Amino acid sequence: MVKVEIVEEKDNAGSPYASSDSSRASSSVSLDSIDSTASADESFFDRIAALKDIVPPTTRHNISTRVAQTASFVKRGGKLFGNIIWVVTTSTLLIGLPLALIVEDETKAEAQEKEMLEQQQGVQQMIAPSESPKGLVPPGF
Repeated sequence: MVKVEIVEEKDNAGSPYASSDSSRASSSVSLDSIDSTASADESFFDRIAALKDIVPPTTRHNISTRVAQTASFVKRGGKLFGNIIWVVTTSTLLIGLPLALIVEDETKAEAQEKEMLEQQQGVQQMIAPSESPKGLVPPGF
């Protein structure tokens, strides 16, 4: 946390921030020479928390409200999306899977019936080969 303290100095000659004309034009004192032990003790979070004084309260409130509304919207959307996925998945398992199994069984039954008919036709052709015409007969004769 940053502590603000008012210091009244009577002599500004020793200060690197003195406002005399000669020190403005040719400053031999750099900011590196100033001892900054306060910045070493502060963490990154402390510096970010100190920035809240820069942003006005109304703007902070507006930002907070917008972030909360966006988070609420995302949460509701995610919950709705999850519910929709749950309904689709459950419906597919309860209706689609048994339907697929029934269709597969019907296909197997039809294939079996077709195979049985072919076997019966083959047996009938072997039993009565004399009933079929001999040789190739053109149509119309």
